[in-house]
Amino acid sequence: MQSLQDLWFGFGVAFQGNNLMWSFFGVLVGNLIGVLPGMGALSAISILLPLTYVMHPVPAILMLAGIFYGSQYGGAIGAILLNLPSHPPHAVTCLDGYPMTKAGRGGAALGITMICSFFAASVGILVMVFASPLLTEIAFKFGPAEIFSIMLLGLLAGSTMSRGSPLKGVAMTLFGLLCGVVGTDVNSGSFRFSFGVAELTDGLELVAIAMGLFGVADFLLNVNRMKVVTSDAKVTLRDMRPTREELKQAFWPMMRGTAVGTLFGAMPGTGPTITTFVAYALERKISKNPEKFGTGEIAGVAGPEASAHSKTQVDFIPTMSLGIPGDAVMALLLGALLIQGIQPGPQLISEHPDIFWGLIASFWIGNVILMILNVPMIGVWVKMLRVPYKYMFPSAMFFIAVGVYSTQNSLFHIWEVLAFGVIGMVLMMLDFSVAPIMLGFVLGPMVEENFRRALLLSRGDMSIFVTRPISGAFVGISALLLAAVTWSAWRAAARKRAARGTVTVLPQQA
Repeated sequence: MQSLQDLWFGFGVAFQGNNLMWSFFGVLVGNLIGVLPGMGALSAISILLPLTYVMHPVPAILMLAGIFYGSQYGGAIGAILLNLPSHPPHAVTCLDGYPMTKAGRGGAALGITMICSFFAASVGILVMVFASPLLTEIAFKFGPAEIFSIMLLGLLAGSTMSRGSPLKGVAMTLFGLLCGVVGTDVNSGSFRFSFGVAELTDGLELVAIAMGLFGVADFLLNVNRMKVVTSDAKVTLRDMRPTREELKQAFWPMMRGTAVGTLFGAMPGTGPTITTFVAYALERKISKNPEKFGTGEIAGVAGPEASAHSKTQVDFIPTMSLGIPGDAVMALLLGALLIQGIQPGPQLISEHPDIFWGLIASFWIGNVILMILNVPMIGVWVKMLRVPYKYMFPSAMFFIAVGVYSTQNSLFHIWEVLAFGVIGMVLMMLDFSVAPIMLGFVLGPMVEENFRRALLLSRGDMSIFVTRPISGAFVGISALLLAAVTWSAWRAAARKRAARGTVTVLPQQA
């Protein structure tokens, strides 16, 4: 009952005029950004992050969260109607969504997507509601050693489970940690890695790094793309009403996809792309007719989309309650809280109930807004996809420059954006994932602070991290994760050596 009372309090916060306005703005921008290829929630949040400097914490977080889950709705539109996966998580939706469009069932695919998305998001919200009392009970059991251990696990999970080689992910996380220690040491007051540059004594700017790695770098990679996507797909309100048979076919895939997204959402470091592909593989594995997948199977749309939306909501649990961002977007939201002077962690629910419960209530409000908004706006979104990239690029660069300059009125931060934009572009060209850099940068200072505090309390005894039960459990999980990744890498290398050592003997000609 206490959870329901807290949720009612959250609706009171979310329905306040100012908060409701910013939540609507967030889901609208997120929906638009989700449709446009190459932008994504990361770019949008990076561009609008400076705006939160002058906002109250509650509407600021509601707006950024609205951008995040709003972009998930928009991303499915291009995938289904145009075979254009605007963002990686929706690439799997193209496999069956676009064939449904070619068969004249694109509207039904969008309708199924909206139903599955709303249901999965609602389940994710309920998980947050009823998991919060448990999190509140264990909040006071977390000291510096426990916080360090769980953040260490988050760093390892984020680096080893990211796209590409685990070794590359660890390297990017270490680079992010190095960026996080630039500036003034809190304990000693000495300057670290500032190289005599006065502007670096306060550390690197979060907004500059985010805009550089996820905004400028992506634009630099795609600046020469001049092709305009066209489509003859027309969707009416009547087309978006799936038949009873289609709803029946989508029901169990929706349930399984929701379960997959909820499970992966509670695991830090597992991105939405992994979740959607796992949900799709699961549906194909248990299907009686797996050969139909890729030809317009409803299960191939319902499962992945439900998993993406349930994960989007559950992702907020480790971020808000434990201070562990599950991916780069969550790392930016974590940074936004820190900008407002709010420390995410187990005590956030009791210390800032307006933010936590207002955010949960805004999820339901925002998802209802998205369902209403997408029905009449489908045609507009399709036309937006035809905007040439050469017009989008300079306008986005302009807003990035204005946004980062407005944070502290410093031209030096614009140079930071440019530097990290070039670094990010080079890393992406070399097939490095830049998301672990943000995880390392955001968590690095907190990991260092809690590590040093734990050692001060134990008078330098390192055993405190394994003798305390909760801390020892997380350290053990971290060790198992490292061992599993090392074993997997060793087996892959062994298979490659075996493949190179195989000699094919050709029969001699007579």
